[in-house]
Amino acid sequence: MLTQQWAQSFAVSPDDVEYIQGLLLEREVPLSLEEIARFLIERRLEEQQTALQEQYRGVASYRPADSYDIGQRLVFPRQDLAIASVVSVREGGNPDLGEFRVIQVEFEDHSLREYASALGSQHKLNDDSGSLSPVQAGGVSADALLDAHRDSLYQAINEALAQSQDLVRLSGRWFSRALMLDVHEGHLNLAEAVLDMNGAPLTTLQILEQIGGLDGGTPVLQEFCLNDALNADSRFDEVGPLDTVLWHLRRLEPAEVQQTPIWLRYTPAAYDMDSLTPEQHALEREIDDEWSDLPLDSDQESDRVRLILSYPHQRAGTLPLASRMQSIFPTARSSNRIAFTLVDGQDGEEFAGWVVRQGRYVYGLKAFYDKHRLPIGTLITVHRESGSDKVVVDFLAHRPRTEWVRMMIDRNGQIGFEDHKRPIGAEYDDLMLLGADDQGYVDGLFQNYQQGRRPLSALLKPLVTELSRNMPQGAVHAKTLYSALNMLRRCPPGPLFAALNGEPDFYSVGNHYWRLGNT
Repeated sequence: MLTQQWAQSFAVSPDDVEYIQGLLLEREVPLSLEEIARFLIERRLEEQQTALQEQYRGVASYRPADSYDIGQRLVFPRQDLAIASVVSVREGGNPDLGEFRVIQVEFEDHSLREYASALGSQHKLNDDSGSLSPVQAGGVSADALLDAHRDSLYQAINEALAQSQDLVRLSGRWFSRALMLDVHEGHLNLAEAVLDMNGAPLTTLQILEQIGGLDGGTPVLQEFCLNDALNADSRFDEVGPLDTVLWHLRRLEPAEVQQTPIWLRYTPAAYDMDSLTPEQHALEREIDDEWSDLPLDSDQESDRVRLILSYPHQRAGTLPLASRMQSIFPTARSSNRIAFTLVDGQDGEEFAGWVVRQGRYVYGLKAFYDKHRLPIGTLITVHRESGSDKVVVDFLAHRPRTEWVRMMIDRNGQIGFEDHKRPIGAEYDDLMLLGADDQGYVDGLFQNYQQGRRPLSALLKPLVTELSRNMPQGAVHAKTLYSALNMLRRCPPGPLFAALNGEPDFYSVGNHYWRLGNT
């Protein structure tokens, strides 16, 4: 309760900001937000300690063993440090307690109460009364306050410091602008050359070592100032995971990292989420599309995730950054692009990976998919490598077997599907297994339908017709429709299911199977 009351009354004043500015000037090193928070909290606690000492100056802490006179002021530690004045004293009348006195006191709210006094010092009541001083009873530690209210305290401090033109913030640290080291164009050109030769992200310290450092200043200060200069230069991109600063050249980053591939671009479409049945919500969670915005249940949290490879991600060489995947891949406070290492679970080959947070995808798997000839519908497993930040991508491999695969074809200018035999060497979801021999034809369809924005129902009708050929009851599963639709336009399951429910031409035959018409 004391920490809660303290946090609710905490506010960063202009005087606090000036105090932090003075600390930075005195120490001449950047301070982390935690360090600044601790300085401010300890300063505030000292101020409150001084105020308490002044407030309780000349006030005795009540103990039953002590004697008191009329007019004397007392503080009661066990009653939230309430202060009262002694208004009368009389002899006690309880033979079990021996000789003692009873004092009547009046509190600041004018209420009257009686307490024992001059009681034998060995009596147990003296132990129960509480002998803490007013300052000790009202105090809380900086550690307790930080642990209980870290987020709200950090936010208040950050907002206040951001108002000052004299302070610089970078990567969670603050520094005085007046003490910033000069980072000139020569330093930046050298940094560019170092990153260019390396071809991969480097830490700020690695860059400093290779360019010979800055002119003066401690290593911590040099690192801070170079980070600030690199951050302001459009040639450089900060691509490190949480609490790690890594720099890369934007021009060396893959185009698919700089700009979302067309196959992954989704324009959110309004639909009635309440129109979906509980069974459809469960199927949407099973598919786990990154644009479904599904909350993560506690029973779904895992260090190993299994997912179904869809056409957009197979085509773009990516993985969906869906809710279940976010705990496996690295994240950052503000960086949109995060560089890390992917590992082929089949042979241990390592290759560069990129988390693109805004686009909700992980890039870098095109060579992996091509090497193993993984079809749409492959069951992929992803997990963090033990003891490192590397992420392992794997699948259940077997000797290639000839399987029947529904292949998208051009049927006299119309979209068609035909079953063809193809060798497959990986476990897959047969409801989402699709393919295409003419990649140019599918790419052309995708670009046409992605830009045309035809109603979903207009896209779904020919798909239902084609995919349900030679199927029992002339029906097609909703997962198959999702897989096929995403060969034409990026769309999560929710809008697809809502379109099926809302269009009278679509008829459900149960178990997520749909056909055209109801006869």
